[in-house]
Amino acid sequence: MSTTTTPHLRRSLGYWDLIVYGLAYIAPIAPLSTLGFVYDASHGLIALAYVLGAICMYFTAQSYALMSESVPSAGSVYGFARFALGRFAGFLAGWMILLDYLLIPALVYVLIGVALGVLIPSVDRSVWIVLMVLFTLGVNWFGVTVTTRANFVAVGFQVALLVCLLALGVWALLRGHGSGGLTFAPFYDAKVFNVGAVLAATSICINSFLGFDAISTLSEEVKGGDKRLVGRAILGVLLISGTFFVIVAWVLGNLMRGLTIQDASAAAYEMTAATIGTWASVALAWGYATLIGFSNALPMQVGVARVLFAMGRDRQLPHALARVHPKYHTPYVGMIVTAVLSLIVALVMRNRLDDLATTVNFGALSGFLLLHLSVLIRFGIRDRSRRWFAHWLSPILGIVVVLGVFTGMAGLAIKLGLAWLVVGVVWGAVLHVQHRDEIRAEL
Repeated sequence: MSTTTTPHLRRSLGYWDLIVYGLAYIAPIAPLSTLGFVYDASHGLIALAYVLGAICMYFTAQSYALMSESVPSAGSVYGFARFALGRFAGFLAGWMILLDYLLIPALVYVLIGVALGVLIPSVDRSVWIVLMVLFTLGVNWFGVTVTTRANFVAVGFQVALLVCLLALGVWALLRGHGSGGLTFAPFYDAKVFNVGAVLAATSICINSFLGFDAISTLSEEVKGGDKRLVGRAILGVLLISGTFFVIVAWVLGNLMRGLTIQDASAAAYEMTAATIGTWASVALAWGYATLIGFSNALPMQVGVARVLFAMGRDRQLPHALARVHPKYHTPYVGMIVTAVLSLIVALVMRNRLDDLATTVNFGALSGFLLLHLSVLIRFGIRDRSRRWFAHWLSPILGIVVVLGVFTGMAGLAIKLGLAWLVVGVVWGAVLHVQHRDEIRAEL
């Protein structure tokens, strides 16, 4: 295909656009959703678990930064693995990361549908799910610039909400709640420290960081085509979110001490009600269910639509997915397909939240595994690089971390993930027979 007819996206994003997109995808308030689980698993050493989680995810961020500089493709891991490992591995990487990118929006829709269903029980959660899908599609339809503006507002409100919660938390600590002050107990307490428990908690913490990788899906929309900008933004988002998460874990970890939580999934609300007041708990629930739920789904739909666009452009999926809107320069077919698939999954699984949640990470971890292999094989082994940390140690440690997290994954997630993988292998074989896996000269 000639480069003059190749579908392309408008280059309109700068460094801070990418930073805000990544923060909106991760969500600064993400630790609240797993607060009770991480606290219980770590025996109270929640801040230490988040520090280790940030260190673990650094290796993945480093590999993403490295590959995004070499392969500035909207396909993210799909493009990276295709470049480094070959066509079939590239297809499988894209196929597996789609499992993650398609399930995360559906999970968010169900989470917020459940929350709003509790706050307003007269309205069925399926109604909220449909409204959220339509809202995200409507905002993203008008281009990534409009989405970026919405992301700025969303991130700003999330940070403001969390800062207010932290301020109230410190105030409650000074009034004698929890540990009675900002102690270092959430980082280390010899009485409860256990390596296995901390590592188990760290595997949960990693969920809060997932999403920074989606910045790489915007590589073809960066102003001036600066290949280093995406990598810098990925590392920048990890640094900002990691710092923020550790501070949140430090304050709330102190506030949680001595409390008896009835429902770990609602720990943030129970803690707020017990230490600050019922009004604060209700306000937090409304803020989480409305503003944060609606805004967090925006960047998720953007990311998966870009992967579908890249794979459709390469004819690994139906070519119609590569169509770009003539006015807004968005992959509108990919966005529509994404919205429909996420809506179907969310409606089918609206009463099976636990099953949906257990399968979210399988696709991401599979993509991360192929990402690290791409760096190791392409730069370390083939090029015989002497950049020992970036091209050898970092991807090897990343592989070890991913495999470690896989071992602790629920059996259902493994089964569903392997089933998705089998379908991908069969479809990849069909592509090969039809010669649709030919490399397109795009770089």
